[in-house]
Amino acid sequence: MFESLTDKLNSVFQRLTGKGRLTEGDVDEALKQVRLALLEADVNFRVTRDLVNRVRERSVGSEVMESLGPGQQVVKIVHEELTATLTGDDHRLIQTGRPPSVILLVGLQGSGKTTTAAKLAMKLRQDGGRPMLVAADLRRPAAIEQLATLGKQMDIPVYHEDQSSTPVKVARAGVRQAQQSGATWAIIDTGGRLHIDDELMEELEEVKSAVSPQEVLLVVDAMTGQDAVNSAQEFHQRVDLTGLILTKLDGDARGGAAISITQVTSVPIKFIGVGERSDALEAFYPDRLASRILGMGDVLTLIEKAQEAVDEKQAKEMERKIRTATFDLEDFLQQFQSVKKMGFAQVLEMIPGFSQMKNRVPEGQFDEKQLVKFEAIIRSMTYQERHNPDVLNGRRRRRIAVGSGTTPQDVNQLLNQFRQAQKLMKQLSGARNPKALMNMFR
Repeated sequence: MFESLTDKLNSVFQRLTGKGRLTEGDVDEALKQVRLALLEADVNFRVTRDLVNRVRERSVGSEVMESLGPGQQVVKIVHEELTATLTGDDHRLIQTGRPPSVILLVGLQGSGKTTTAAKLAMKLRQDGGRPMLVAADLRRPAAIEQLATLGKQMDIPVYHEDQSSTPVKVARAGVRQAQQSGATWAIIDTGGRLHIDDELMEELEEVKSAVSPQEVLLVVDAMTGQDAVNSAQEFHQRVDLTGLILTKLDGDARGGAAISITQVTSVPIKFIGVGERSDALEAFYPDRLASRILGMGDVLTLIEKAQEAVDEKQAKEMERKIRTATFDLEDFLQQFQSVKKMGFAQVLEMIPGFSQMKNRVPEGQFDEKQLVKFEAIIRSMTYQERHNPDVLNGRRRRRIAVGSGTTPQDVNQLLNQFRQAQKLMKQLSGARNPKALMNMFR
């Protein structure tokens, strides 16, 4: 989502860090470009003004101007102030001492509440909780069926009644059922509504009063830009929001709503949706998102995703193969599958420096379609060919290309990249100490 903003900010920072000394005029010119980049990304103009003013106030002091790396100091200040802009109150969910803790999901029509409810339940279960979903959206005909289907797919219980009931009755009965079944969380999916519809907002207030939720979370479609900020303000006035879930942060919108919304509403973001998969909901960390926006990557989230995607047994086996230099095409295929499971685009976004590097990489080199193509090529090989690629002569390569629907050039490209990875593994296996490891990358 932040690709355009990241590119523009990196361009400004590269010019800034290329200077040995900075003048006040250099800082003002850089911040002028930062201001324009933020406004073009649909960041609220007051938020932009305050952010830039705070950065300037800290950047023109003697500590920065006279430092050995003033440009880097300014970038550091921008990161800190952007993090502060994204930071609200506690970003963690509030739990009650007496389960279940109740989460009321609210939002506009089409914001993705039902799918988000299921993703949130999956996230809570991964964290050791026992969630139950409550289908209180009785206005949209398919909503109950959709939530029941999602719950069945994820093996998460769903409480629902027929459409002749009322949202208040369903919510109250659902929480009671969650308590009786030993659930630690009750997630109530409510119907979408416009904040200007008094009748529907009153209904939402009644549901809230009936179940006394620990969390009232507004599900916001980040693609709607500043309209998302405006609707969040209105919902907050009516039902006293405790947090926000931003969906579709993997889309191609400009991203200004994500940067503006907490500052304007004083409501913290608690989760961000980064894809369609059931596990594509991440806990929100302001410093990590700031790092992604500034092209610094997000190593901590990348590590967490890798730990979820690769089981311990597989990781130990890969460690053994690296140590003994026996990495083969079967292992290469496993790496492709792990990257696909984590989400290819999201993984690249988390790699520090990738935003600066990608423009110098040939088109198609970092492409999810390329992963699919390489996977098809390896699957078209025999057991012997996967474990001993040296037998792949021209005739075999042509056969594999036909079998995988690719070309011999594609097969050669895969083998070249495999050889590079194999060479790196051999270097890793030969490195006996940290100093040797460092020398490999010089």
